[in-house]
Amino acid sequence: MGADLKQLIEWRRWFHQNPELSNEEFQTTARLREILKSYDIRILDLPLKVGLIAEVGQGEAMIAIRSDIDALPINEKTNLAYQSQNDNVMHACGHDIHMASILGTAVKLKEMEAELPGRVRIIFQSAEETGDGAPAVVQTGALDGALAILGFHNAPTIKVGEWRAKAGHLTSNVDRFNIRIQGRGAHAAMPQDSVDPQIVLGQLILSLQTIVSRNIAPYDEAVVTIGQIHSGHTWNVIPQEAMVEGTVRSFKADIRDQVEDRMTQICEGLEKQFNVKIDLNYHRLTASVVNDETLQNMALEVAQSVGYETEVLPRALTIGEDFSGYQTVAPVHFAMIGSDSEYPLHHEQFQPNEQTLVKVPDYFIAFIQRLWDEHLRR
Repeated sequence: MGADLKQLIEWRRWFHQNPELSNEEFQTTARLREILKSYDIRILDLPLKVGLIAEVGQGEAMIAIRSDIDALPINEKTNLAYQSQNDNVMHACGHDIHMASILGTAVKLKEMEAELPGRVRIIFQSAEETGDGAPAVVQTGALDGALAILGFHNAPTIKVGEWRAKAGHLTSNVDRFNIRIQGRGAHAAMPQDSVDPQIVLGQLILSLQTIVSRNIAPYDEAVVTIGQIHSGHTWNVIPQEAMVEGTVRSFKADIRDQVEDRMTQICEGLEKQFNVKIDLNYHRLTASVVNDETLQNMALEVAQSVGYETEVLPRALTIGEDFSGYQTVAPVHFAMIGSDSEYPLHHEQFQPNEQTLVKVPDYFIAFIQRLWDEHLRR
């Protein structure tokens, strides 16, 4: 009845060949449902368009584990035999590895269902990449009262068999900003007739880079990065509009507020100084994942017990992860587990090592058992 490594690899390769974008994972959800039903694992009836929650066990107490299921708008160039069959869609973040790992965990849980003192809910979550997947799951109420919610991400920069995590902030808050400057266009030979948005754009870029260096204390971390600049269409016309877009990363809630407030002040000041209209659209995407300290201590011992080479991270990562949405309803723990790829996440040639699949189910089974033991002692 069990699912061996060969089976996990087979599942992983099917998902890899059939990737789907955030909020469009219909075929993925259908395949997950088919696999789970084949092992007689029940699936909850919830108002989720895509994604699902399965359940093993009985009783009042409940623990949850989570895998994300969406892919990225990237055209794969790995030349693998099981390369993506969908143009410009690729599992370039390893969510195929995550799904296969958590399916393997679900099957193991089903085998030991009679021994479980409570329920384990198994989340296959849509739309991690766009940041709205976890909130949609939380809104169903299916995780209310959970003792803990557990997750992981494959980490291509560390070797297979290695595990990394820390208590407290593990990932960063992720925000996105778009700023449009409306001036007045004119012929390039008649600048006196214009209100040049590109002059304002230059000032804006320099000013944005002072937010961290001159407003945030050295011991409080933040990043303001510009990723896109657009203005003009030809060489001899002063354009009417300019646009800049970028991201902000932070950890503390007050620093997140401070960066947004200062960006708003800068835009308002430049509007008055140059007599232009500036529209700032600031979107808060995902919050920082904050690992529960008790769960971190437990996870470290569990990881060592199943044979991982462990390291407590010295500092938080500036990547984003919508797993943070679950900490609104329960204590959480999230770990980075080595997948040893030559190419990084979100790369068209990303190739995680499938041996990553070997230990992940054992890790979660041991973690869940440890949680039940601790719960029953109370």
